[in-house]
Amino acid sequence: MSTETQKPENKQPQHEFSIQRIYTKDLSYEAPNTPDIFQIEWAPQVDLNLNTDAKKLADNVYEVVLQATVTVKLKDKIAFLVEVKQAGIFTLNGFTEEQTGPMLGSFCPNILFPYARELISETISRGNFPPLYLAPINFDAFYQEKLDQEKK
Repeated sequence: MSTETQKPENKQPQHEFSIQRIYTKDLSYEAPNTPDIFQIEWAPQVDLNLNTDAKKLADNVYEVVLQATVTVKLKDKIAFLVEVKQAGIFTLNGFTEEQTGPMLGSFCPNILFPYARELISETISRGNFPPLYLAPINFDAFYQEKLDQEKK
């Protein structure tokens, strides 16, 4: 019986992704028209604004911040405004520069969004407003739109 030693062919660099920490960086809540706003029929106009930012902390270590601002109006009055900056520290090893952009601009915000959504929902609930359920976001499309805007 003979044994053969197999040599790896075209060995690709290993991709390593890890979450070091997820945390709330900032939280702001305003309900400027309470208690009068509770007397108005609940037919809200919801405006959601999202933004992402990433910065390098060390070699292969990045902080990604997802900022979500929700403004809810009844007629022309603001019922409430919630702004959350949900952040995370991520390690990315073995990614090319072309791969790092989508990881920081799409993949990481996709991880952070459920935390931001939960914090927004909990904050609104503590303000005694009806629940607000934010739909999932397609961060791949969001990232591509951001790239397209930067090209203009």
